[in-house]
Amino acid sequence: MLRHRLGLAFVITGVIAILNLVIGASPILADNDSANYNFLVGSGYLCDPNDSITCPAVARAANGDTIELSGAGTLSLASKSIAAGGAYTQKSSTGEIMATGVWTATDLLSFKSYGIAPGALMRESQKLKAARLFPSGLGMLAGPMPAGGLALMRLRLLPDVGQPQEAILQVNCAKGKVPENQQGDGIRLAIREDQKFDQKVSGRSVFILRKPGLNFGPKK
Repeated sequence: MLRHRLGLAFVITGVIAILNLVIGASPILADNDSANYNFLVGSGYLCDPNDSITCPAVARAANGDTIELSGAGTLSLASKSIAAGGAYTQKSSTGEIMATGVWTATDLLSFKSYGIAPGALMRESQKLKAARLFPSGLGMLAGPMPAGGLALMRLRLLPDVGQPQEAILQVNCAKGKVPENQQGDGIRLAIREDQKFDQKVSGRSVFILRKPGLNFGPKK
């Protein structure tokens, strides 16, 4: 258990270091195919201590078991790469803790952008500034912007007890031009064919476009 907790500390430290390094002044980007994003899922400034449904992100399986997940990372569409990690807790339908551990992303399988969310710019930019994720001295359109999207990634789950497992995680941020079948933030996770947490329950997520151009919608 101690080994995995130390591993989690290194993962989080590494992610924070990456975020601090890459959210600097960047040239304006016009092509979504080479966009770079930071993202949060059920963590960071998304969490509201007065609202338990914001963090962590929770998904439920058909048998009532749930998985709670939080984390952060970066993804690059140009290199089709991802660096991300966090923690998870798996519970039975009765609330009994079945597993806890940390996760790391190993592959970015796909990402679909819903575009920048104009209505969220003023609200989210204040949180970005408070979290020191907004470069000082840059205009709103020159700095990171909240955006919507759907990311699919392969994970390696490292439980405190037991063997590592592979999983597929879907992270949805319902900002921008959101498809009808993807309304609402949330996650879905599949560990194996008979262990799918495919019902979004709660939790907030956001993608932060690091090099935005004047693009307010998905690429046609």
